[in-house]
Amino acid sequence: MSKVLFVCTQNAGRSQMSEALFRRAAQGRHESRSAGTRPAERVHPVVAEAMRELGIDISGNRPQQLTDDLAQWADLVVTMGCGDECPYLPGKRYIDWDLLDPADLPIEQVRLVRDDIEARVHDLVGELDARAAPKAASSAN
Repeated sequence: MSKVLFVCTQNAGRSQMSEALFRRAAQGRHESRSAGTRPAERVHPVVAEAMRELGIDISGNRPQQLTDDLAQWADLVVTMGCGDECPYLPGKRYIDWDLLDPADLPIEQVRLVRDDIEARVHDLVGELDARAAPKAASSAN
């Protein structure tokens, strides 16, 4: 099981969508959390609306501060727009997703960001599943 941390600046849009879509795609095979370098007060309403369209309610999620403990917890850190504010920890795998910040975007553009994230998440879950399969097979022998 892989542990994935999604990090953006406010933890109110991109990383919240990523975490929720990852959880749905992974179906318990991998864990995910999200955080921000400068968390907002709440999830962006337009982001919550776009996610509700997929049957996922993140409106009650509270943006979280990125901490050293969270970063240590993760096997993989997916950053999106936090640049130099995202900490670098040796030994961790990092991926950077270049995504528009959905804050203040109209719903049509937020849907595009959401759909882009969903495609990336599905690819990531597939990759993590493939990495886990050889380990599971060798431990069964």
